[in-house]
Amino acid sequence: MADSPALDSFLDKWRQRWPEWSLASVFVAPTQREVAVAWFALLQEFENVLNISGDPLPADAKLAWWGEELRDWSRHRSRHPLGRVLEPCKAPWAALAETLPRLVEARGMAADGGHALALLQPLGEAIAAVEQALFGAAADARVVNVASVQLLASRWLEGEHAGASELAAAKALLAQWSSSRVGGRPRRLWSAFARARLARFVAAGKPTPLPSPMRLLWTAWWAAAGAR
Repeated sequence: MADSPALDSFLDKWRQRWPEWSLASVFVAPTQREVAVAWFALLQEFENVLNISGDPLPADAKLAWWGEELRDWSRHRSRHPLGRVLEPCKAPWAALAETLPRLVEARGMAADGGHALALLQPLGEAIAAVEQALFGAAADARVVNVASVQLLASRWLEGEHAGASELAAAKALLAQWSSSRVGGRPRRLWSAFARARLARFVAAGKPTPLPSPMRLLWTAWWAAAGAR
């Protein structure tokens, strides 16, 4: 389906941020691979809004636009390239749209992870509900936890430096990351890589390179094996 340059650019942008995925996609059913990357690329758009620095008004306007776009997906209309892949999937897009303002409320609360997680819980629930529709996994409390924590942890997952207070917040967030082996297989794989990134950051106190391909492949196999 990814046969347009605009769509390809969004999918490729996410893959470039997550090179680990090249080793993980083999564990995902072929019918779910493009849907998974498109969905995670959409979540990356939300992470960008959460983690914006400087003037927040453009990001807030973009988030409002996404709210309208998701409501249109529920009416089988789409404008964004990602809609070519995601809009045909029957999922609670409008319900997800209603929770997007939580990103604005949670912005800037990295030092108060508990409060930020509480604010993001409705969004985490909406994400889990969409993933239940896309990937067929139960949207239980553990999946909500993983979706919410991973979203909040995104500011430390791409190699950005942090001061002592932010490092402490990242460590506290890691402690609240209940498990990576919950949800549908695409979520388990992505969450396992994300949690491993955060753990390396906390352990080293600074950004670290990716481990060896063999180590990444083991992480993918372990996550694909299922919930424990």
